[in-house]
Amino acid sequence: MTHANDPQDEKRGRPAEKPAKSEQTRTLILETAMRLFQERGYDKTTMRAIAKEAGVSVGNAYYYFDSKASLITGFYDRMTREHAAVAQERLRGIDDFEERLDVAVSAWVDCARPYHEFAAQFFSTAADPESPLSPFSDESHPARAQAVQIFREVLEGSKVGAKLDAELSDLLPDLLWLYLMGVVLYWVFDRSEDAERTLAFVHKCTPLVARAVRLSRFKIVRPLVRDAVDLMQEFVVPKVRSGVAK
Repeated sequence: MTHANDPQDEKRGRPAEKPAKSEQTRTLILETAMRLFQERGYDKTTMRAIAKEAGVSVGNAYYYFDSKASLITGFYDRMTREHAAVAQERLRGIDDFEERLDVAVSAWVDCARPYHEFAAQFFSTAADPESPLSPFSDESHPARAQAVQIFREVLEGSKVGAKLDAELSDLLPDLLWLYLMGVVLYWVFDRSEDAERTLAFVHKCTPLVARAVRLSRFKIVRPLVRDAVDLMQEFVVPKVRSGVAK
């Protein structure tokens, strides 16, 4: 998939676009696809319909996104960038780990609110472990890595971060991303107005997660922490970091 100006375009009979124009076209196609997915459903929306609605040729649509699945990958990327920007802004001046975690996860819910109906439509496809729409797929790796980085910053900017076991500190951002995935699952099925119950769920769960992290510092639970770290290193983290089961 090509995202920038391609010098081979002229050889293919299509004039090369300037980078800014290229990005505008890509954004137009993506936003058109998101709207049609919401209106018609993911399965019933074709690349041809997306191209027609966006006012571009089918070939041009496929030039930017080689399939409908890659449009969802583009959506993941954009959504993660929006989440990172909002979270970073809201985290300024906060050093309490529990509050930072709550802010970061709540920011995701706020950013995702406009896409709620659309997300529910393609969830059954995304839940397929073989699907490129899966949050654990290779195609989703860039967005997943950026999301994990958000939680790394949540941890590193907190007072508790420097006090944790080094190995646990390295694994924790991945585990916090898995916590976010649990919130996402709840959000998909949440039918409350403006996802109010999802936010309430976050506010109830986050203190429990933060308490478990704080308790990990104490020697009495260190053997349990070590066993948990070993388990996560073997079965969970390789899947999160690479998208390929080890």
